[in-house]
Amino acid sequence: MSDLLAGLAPWPTGDFSVFGEVEQRPLSKIQKFVAAFLGRNWVAIPHVTHQDDADITALEERRKAHNAAGGAKLTAVPLLVKALADGLAAFPQFNASLDPASGMLTLKKYVHVGVAVDTPGGLLVPVIRDCDRKSVTQIAEEIAALSDKARSRGLSMAEMSGGCITLTSLGHIGGTGFTPIVNAPEVAILGVTRARPVPVPADDRGIDWRQMLPLSLSYDHRVINGADAARFCRFIADRLASADLFA
Repeated sequence: MSDLLAGLAPWPTGDFSVFGEVEQRPLSKIQKFVAAFLGRNWVAIPHVTHQDDADITALEERRKAHNAAGGAKLTAVPLLVKALADGLAAFPQFNASLDPASGMLTLKKYVHVGVAVDTPGGLLVPVIRDCDRKSVTQIAEEIAALSDKARSRGLSMAEMSGGCITLTSLGHIGGTGFTPIVNAPEVAILGVTRARPVPVPADDRGIDWRQMLPLSLSYDHRVINGADAARFCRFIADRLASADLFA
């Protein structure tokens, strides 16, 4: 890491109070922990972010019908996790970790998905294991339980380890896209923002309004090429449009 930073200008410091009133406060313990890893990952990994849209009009109709039927309430997050699990099976290079020193790529046969959780102390990423073997309802229950634990008592390192890919969602807040940082040793991370209505041409030459979900896929360009990233995003979009995702 020191070689990567060699030759850069020193970090600017100074007495900011000469410009006006200031207040100092320490970063939280969690934020310090997260900052150390995010800083390393941003510097060490050649990031590229691919942007796309997924038509989730039918998905939202099915999701709302499912919730209205009295089953376990579903948000879009467990459905995205299930789609990612299918994506890892279809694109094994996304379910991998690179050892830069040896140049060896480890391809994983398990499917664990990390889900970023915003807590009062900072960002934590619990890992949902064996997502390829679980229903969206089971995944939703595990996300809810681990998210509640993350916000109240905190998570163990074991509960945040072993992820194959990470999902980070800002849909409950807003935004149209962003550049999520890859969570090493993973090689990709999918970010989503708020779905929005988009007008598209209808068959009768009129206007059809569709719910479009922005996808922001950041990936390690040492392992994944741009064409693969584009195909992966298209696969995720197609899976979100499929009725059997709820199975």
